[in-house]
Amino acid sequence: MSKIMILTDSCCDLPKEVIEELGIKVLPFELSIGGETFREIFDKSTQEVYELMAKTDEIPKHSQISPLTFEETYKELYEQGYTDIISVSINSQGSGTYNNSLIAKDEFFENNPEAKEKMRIFNLDSKCYTVFYGYPIIEAVKKIRKGAEAEEIVAFLQDWFDVCGVYAVPYNLKYARKSGRISAAKAFAGELLGLKPIILFADGGTTTVDKIRGEKNIVPKLVECVEKNMTPQTSYIMIHGRDNTLAKEIEKELIKRTGRKAEMYACIGAVVTANIGPDIVAVLVRRKNK
Repeated sequence: MSKIMILTDSCCDLPKEVIEELGIKVLPFELSIGGETFREIFDKSTQEVYELMAKTDEIPKHSQISPLTFEETYKELYEQGYTDIISVSINSQGSGTYNNSLIAKDEFFENNPEAKEKMRIFNLDSKCYTVFYGYPIIEAVKKIRKGAEAEEIVAFLQDWFDVCGVYAVPYNLKYARKSGRISAAKAFAGELLGLKPIILFADGGTTTVDKIRGEKNIVPKLVECVEKNMTPQTSYIMIHGRDNTLAKEIEKELIKRTGRKAEMYACIGAVVTANIGPDIVAVLVRRKNK
């Protein structure tokens, strides 16, 4: 009988209580800011990270999760009798974590050859960040609890990663420019003119898909962009930073246009905040052109 574990990293941005209820294995990123080092989700809440960032101009530093950490986790789960591990990682274009999960897989089976016939490891690159892969992990756990096999779960997740996208408006690009992680920010030169980009996070990359003049136009322009690109009659997820005011306004407009409430509200965590800043509003959708 199959025994499946979903393994992921803390950039999935699922709250600690949800992680515990789901029974998934989450490897935390370590961050450093203001002389403090902590594990995302487990040592500090997202709100505490926002408060730390408000006290300094320093951008939090974080490193990838090491092959050794993955290998030790594979060994731990193998000894607990798991037959399948589905490892879902942060976008490989923004972190070496996914590649480290592959290196660890080879090392694990080389050091534990008897495990080759007893346990499978599926390594998936989410191609994105935050609840882009956190939300489908929730759905994957539901499928596992209903008896789905590993191959079905992997196919579901791969489809999600290939089809979905996040349309995001950062209120400023200071963090994105300093971190160097968001390529769309480098190409956008409109801030001095009071313009804000709508950035699409999908397929492993970032693209500026539209420009917004002034904060008062964020809601109508982002709603228009989302409605134009989302698959009709599908759910969407609201994503925000330390303030969810605009997220609520956008949901109200989307309810008027689609008849649907947001499936979920999610707050970006420390790793994402370090690279895009604490002030952002975004919508996660299934793209109709995919």
